[in-house]
Order: sequence, then structure tokens, then C-alpha cells
Amino acid sequence: MSKKIKYSSNQLAKYIADTPVVVKNYIQSLEKQVGNLANIGLALSKEKNMSKLLEMILIEAKRIANSDGGTLYMMTDDNRLRFEIMMTDSLDFHMGGTSGKEIPFYPVKLYDEEGNPNKSMIAAYVGLTGETVNIPDAYKAKGFDFSGTKMFDEKTGYHSQSFLTVPLKNHEDEIIGVLQLLNAQNNNTKKIIPFASDIQEMVEALASQAAVAITNKNLIKDLEALFESFIKLIASAIDAKSPYTGGHCARVPEITMLLAKAVQETIDGPFADISFTDKEMYELKIAAWLHDCGKVATPEFVVDKSTKLETIYDRVNEVETRFAALKRDEQIKSLRNELKVERDDSLSKEEKLIKIKTLKSKYSKKLRELKSDLEFIKESNIGGEFMSGDKKDRVHNISNYRWKPNGKMENFLSEDEVYNLTIPRGTLTAEERKVINDHIVVTINMLEELPYPKHLKNVPEFAGGHHEKLDGTGYPKGLTKDEMSVQARIMAIADIFEALTAKDRPYKKGKTLSQAMRILGFMKNDAHIDVDLFDIFVKDKIYLKYAEEHLDPDQIDEVQI
Repeated sequence: MSKKIKYSSNQLAKYIADTPVVVKNYIQSLEKQVGNLANIGLALSKEKNMSKLLEMILIEAKRIANSDGGTLYMMTDDNRLRFEIMMTDSLDFHMGGTSGKEIPFYPVKLYDEEGNPNKSMIAAYVGLTGETVNIPDAYKAKGFDFSGTKMFDEKTGYHSQSFLTVPLKNHEDEIIGVLQLLNAQNNNTKKIIPFASDIQEMVEALASQAAVAITNKNLIKDLEALFESFIKLIASAIDAKSPYTGGHCARVPEITMLLAKAVQETIDGPFADISFTDKEMYELKIAAWLHDCGKVATPEFVVDKSTKLETIYDRVNEVETRFAALKRDEQIKSLRNELKVERDDSLSKEEKLIKIKTLKSKYSKKLRELKSDLEFIKESNIGGEFMSGDKKDRVHNISNYRWKPNGKMENFLSEDEVYNLTIPRGTLTAEERKVINDHIVVTINMLEELPYPKHLKNVPEFAGGHHEKLDGTGYPKGLTKDEMSVQARIMAIADIFEALTAKDRPYKKGKTLSQAMRILGFMKNDAHIDVDLFDIFVKDKIYLKYAEEHLDPDQIDEVQI
């Protein structure tokens, strides 16, 4: 039977009088603690940088427990605890986190080589069991291996005494890390004391909040990584669709971000006050990766049309066969005429030789004409930047040749072949170019269907504006400068520059830097691209930074603006 405590009447009266104050102070202390935890939880949820987040967790835990030191471990995929942050105030010791100092220790293994659980080390034990371990004095504790701690103490003169080790569990009750605090201190005397039970509960509450914050951060990071992977997958699929545009979707984002960063760093001019947040830069990057996603609907025979006569195959081979037939017909015609001369008894031997010589000369001349016409057709088929009127006329003249493929005389070239061979620029007809251009309409339609989070809502506008011109003559909407965002104008320059310098286009080799920049300069003067952005592109040598990474050495020449 327990011994009853006897109070005098005065003691009892004082106890009763003081009780409300004690209760009030206790309640106030609890309210303060709850408020602090709520504020910590809010702060943890707002922090975006993982290193800062982890450091904040350890610092707050140390503050709550008034501990001298602490270590935060995070669980790895191979069941180990990786040292993230280590702090000991009295030793002025800070490694990991934002300190810039790497932690040289190997991760703590949860299992040995035979697969046996490592329960001798506190951190490993907590990582395995999910139980909190509170040790008042490491030098008196049994069941755990503190040999490493004691060696540390011998080298530093430190005395590790009280330990509080708490698991960090996610929403699925999986252990994602371990929080370990060292040497709780009396608030007044700074004497090392055990971690009190109420302090333990508060640290456990913080650990729970911290685990949620870490998990949310990791989930967001994983979702962003998955999202970006899908985007890059789509872009790579588009590039793989055509051997002539491979890499375009990957290279445009590089130029875009180089120019955006340069705008960000500009301290004078019209963009001096322009500043992109991290979210805005991310939004622009995503838009750049998706700027040509509509090409998934563009037929390959149009995208891959490397020559004017190409459909599924290059029809110039058919034309070459027709020339061979014309040469054959001319040879037969010449031989028949020669035979006729030989059989003409009214002619002398000398007259026959003269006539046959004339026939052979005429035949040779015709062969030279046919050879020249064939070479001209082959050259015209390749495409280029400009086709003059006299060349178009020559195509029409050749088309009027007559040949007999199936017992019936026909024009040498069909109307469709003439139409394609007289394409003034490039290899695409007006109809085919419209199909290509329509990819941007498809892009906009596709992107506008996606349910974007708030920080990505401008992706369709950025991606869909890279073919617009500042004077309103672009497509698909004919926007003017005032109707276009800075980001869309940045992407327009990036897209054009990549296309000009690309080494994998169907009808031309990549232009040199000087050629590409000269064309961009013309487009600037014609109000097709942003003048001020072009000036930054030049001043910061964005073109050269990109060229050194992606262009052939023979494309990199001196640029004079």
C-alpha cells in the first residue's frame, strides 16, 4: 500500500490556489507548441528546395528538443540510410544540406551481406522497425553498438550522451528516413540531459509533418520527371518520324532556354525589367519541347519530301527512264535514215558518206540536248531557294516532248510533274506546304485539350506562336508583336535559327553561322522577328554557344552584324 502524502491546511490552500495557474501555463505551453508545429508544417510545405527542406527539418527538431547535435538520414532504393545533414553546435560542425561540404561517410546498411538485419546500430534499427529509440546515456545503454560514437568522442573530446532517434514515415507507412538528435540540453544550465517524453512526442509530430513534406516534394518531383519524360518521348517520336528533321524538337528547347536566360540577365534596354521566375522558365521549356507536337498528324510523305518529284519514291527515276526511251528512239530513227541512204542507188558513194555524216552529227547533237535536259531536270528536282522564270519555261518546253509508252503518244511530263518541278522554293507545293504549316494548328488544338496546372497554363500560347511574325503576316492567327508574349517571340527566333543551321534538312545542307545570321537580320528588318531579342541573341553570342555544341566545324565562321 502506497504511503499517503499529508498536507497542512496552508499547503493545501496554496496548492489549490496555484493549480489554475499551473494548468493555465501548461495549456498556454501546449498552445504555443501546437502553434509552432503548425507554423513549421506550413513552412515545410512551402519550401521547394529539397536541401533547404531537409536542413529546415533538422534545425527545427534541434530547436524543439534544445539538442546540441543531430543527423538526418534518407532511405535509398537499395535499403540503406544515406547521410543528408550533420550538425553539432558546440563543435561548430555542419556538413551536407546547404553547407557545401560533402559528408564522407558511407550509407548505413540495413542488412549485412548475408541478408541479416542490422539492429546493432540505432539508425538502422529505427529504419528497420519504425520504432522511436530514446537513450538517456549511450555509455550505459545496452543492446546497441556505440563503438563508432565512442571513437568519435575520443578524437574530438566530445561526449555523446543522450540520443533520440525517430523514423520518418510517408502516407503509406513506409520509412523514408531517420531523424537522430544528440545531447539534449537543460535550457538554463546547458547540462546534458535525457530527452523528455513530451519532447519526444513533439519531435515525433515534427517527423510526421516532415515526412509528409518530403513525400509531397518527391511526388511532385517524380510527377514532373514523368511528365517531362512523356514530353521528350513525344518529341523524340516526332523527330524519329522523319530522318530529315531528327533532333529538331530537342534542339529548339536548347536555343530557347539560352535566349531566355540571356533576357533574364539583361540589365538595360526594353527587357531590363523582364524577369522570369523558375516556374515561368520551366513553363517555357515545356512549351519548347512541345512546339511541334502537331507533326504527329503530318503525313510522312510530306515531311520526308526531299525532292520535288518525291511521293512514296522519287519519280525522277521514271523521268530518267523516259529520256532513255527518247535516246533509243533517236538512235533507231538515225540508224533507219542511215540505212535508207545506203540503199539509195541514186546517190554516189561520196554523197552517201556526206549524208550519213550529217545524220550522225544530227543524232549526236540530239543526244547532247537530251543529256543536258536530263541533267537540268535532275537539278530542278533537288530544289533550292529560288527558281527563275526561264528555268520554269525550260521545264514546260521539256514537258512538250512526245513519247510513246503504251502504244499511244503522250506528253513527256505530266501536269503534276511540271507543277512540282516548277516549285519556286524548296521541294513542297503550296498544298503540301499548307499541310506542313497546319501542324501548328494541330499543335495548338492538341495542347489546348490538356488540363494544365496553373503554372503551365501558357504552354499552348508559347508553343503555338513560334510561326507568327511581328508584322501580322505569320500563321496560324496572324498575330502582331503586341499580341505575342515575350516567350513566344523567343521561341520564334529559336525555331528559325535551328531550321536554318540544321544539317538534316531534305533539300539543303545546314547554313553557316554568317549565312543564318544574315537571314535573321533580314527578318529583323522586315519586322518578322523581335528586333530587341535579336540584338540580345547577337550581343550574348547565343548563336555561337549553340553552334559550338551542335554544328559542324565548317558551319562555324565569322559573323559580322
